[in-house]
Amino acid sequence: MVIKMWQSISKNTKIIFIAIALVFVILLLSNLDSETKLLDRSEARTLIKDSKLTNLLLEEPYLYFSIEDKNYKILKDALSNEEIFSLGVVRYKKDSNEFIDNTILIILLISIMYMIYLIKSSRKKDDEVRQEQSISKEDSNLDVQVVQAQHSLVNFSDVAGVEGVKEELKEIIDFLKNPEKYTELDISLPKGVLLVGPPGVGKTLMAKAVAGEANVPFFYQSAASFVQIYVGMGAKRVSELFIKAKQTAPSIIFIDEIDAVGKSRGGQNNEEREATLNQLLTEMDGFEESSGVMVIAATNKIEVLDDALLRAGRFDRRVHIGLPDFLERVKTLKLYLRSKKHNINIDNASRLTIGFNSAALATLVNEAALHALRLNKNIIEDDDLEAVREKVLLGKFKIQNFSEQERRIQALYQAAKAITAAWLEVEFDKIGILSSHFVPHHNEILSKTALDNELKVLLAGRIATKNHYAELFSNAKDDIKAAKVLAFQITEEFYMTEDYLPSANHSSEILADAHDEVATLLSKLDSVLVIVKEYLLDNESITMEQTKELINEVF
Repeated sequence: MVIKMWQSISKNTKIIFIAIALVFVILLLSNLDSETKLLDRSEARTLIKDSKLTNLLLEEPYLYFSIEDKNYKILKDALSNEEIFSLGVVRYKKDSNEFIDNTILIILLISIMYMIYLIKSSRKKDDEVRQEQSISKEDSNLDVQVVQAQHSLVNFSDVAGVEGVKEELKEIIDFLKNPEKYTELDISLPKGVLLVGPPGVGKTLMAKAVAGEANVPFFYQSAASFVQIYVGMGAKRVSELFIKAKQTAPSIIFIDEIDAVGKSRGGQNNEEREATLNQLLTEMDGFEESSGVMVIAATNKIEVLDDALLRAGRFDRRVHIGLPDFLERVKTLKLYLRSKKHNINIDNASRLTIGFNSAALATLVNEAALHALRLNKNIIEDDDLEAVREKVLLGKFKIQNFSEQERRIQALYQAAKAITAAWLEVEFDKIGILSSHFVPHHNEILSKTALDNELKVLLAGRIATKNHYAELFSNAKDDIKAAKVLAFQITEEFYMTEDYLPSANHSSEILADAHDEVATLLSKLDSVLVIVKEYLLDNESITMEQTKELINEVF
């Protein structure tokens, strides 16, 4: 009965009862000594002389004794040692206070620990209640937060300078507009398209343009919003997103910054992120090509994505969007200036903005317009653009703002890589002054010759600039690091050596042989090198086909 009553009491009430009991015990123990009468010296001597003493106990600083069941005490120092010994057998007990103190301490510790336990239990229960309420709230708001379709008003005419990307995506648009044309011929299109490129190049804008051109619902979702603090919520959101997209098919699902959930599994695991990734993979496996749903994702870190995302049947088509070259910047600036009054030399502005992405160009034009407005001008001029250029560039790497001499060095460096790659059949999409887009490997069986050729391309820029300027430059650092890694892989990972146990300096020998062969090749192609360098200075990028045409014109 008592146990049931105790269990029925709330935890806070139990804590109060325990605290009251603890105070009572402390007061009781501290007042045990109050029933013993304290005597002065004369009173004690009179009682001791006339009465029979019992229960003599010496406990510093008092001498305790009983007379006819009454308890007395006197300071020990009030009697001489002879007087104390004359009383008879005296018991010594110096640890009684310690015993009481220790008992009190133990009771205090036990009580405090139990109170802490009760408080933690109460808080845990409150947290669980709050979590359940939060999950319920998440569930009730799920449709509002995740699965609201948008209708894009952006078209390809609103996106300038990425003609190659548009061509690759036109097939997707046609499929969304006329899916029956493909199903009748039993043609399967990729379920997923991955837009790859640095920040600010217009990956999200391009996805919206595809939806606008196809005139289909557009479901935008940032991958970071899938990763919730509660395990299972991210996976549920993914499931809801795909259900809604199928209901409104044909439609586009766009997942921005997919690396937030799509990083390679292994190492430090995140249970919620992995559950979300697994759900995404399951959903992409679960719908047919004829469902009319196209998944487009964007990332600037394709190297960290899990292999399962990139395999056939998921994001098996990749579209690279790079920084705009000279002609692309011209088209982009014309687009951003078309509705503004200006007197800007767009060709000169394009040459001054090497390294600017589309977002930076938009900011540049807007800042120039604001600068003109502050000066009470009704037209944007070149000096307005120049006045805000450094402001927009703030925070960018110096390599993206070359001096004329640096620009010529970099053009020669990249030209050497382009002609070496074209001559040795190392495939690339585009090589520009700022970047190189080589065709990546996808688990092919590679020959040693193919890897040796890639190694030569990595060394070509350094060799060309050293031959021309009799100097080494820091712009080669990334390619040289990659070359050293590749040479090590050839010998130590792929075992592409005549001997099964290569020598310690075998990687150095491979690099030295490749260096000599590239030096010989570049001396043979020196006239082409100059032509390709000038082409890069004028156009800032060159394709493999264009490079081969320039080589064929000379040879």
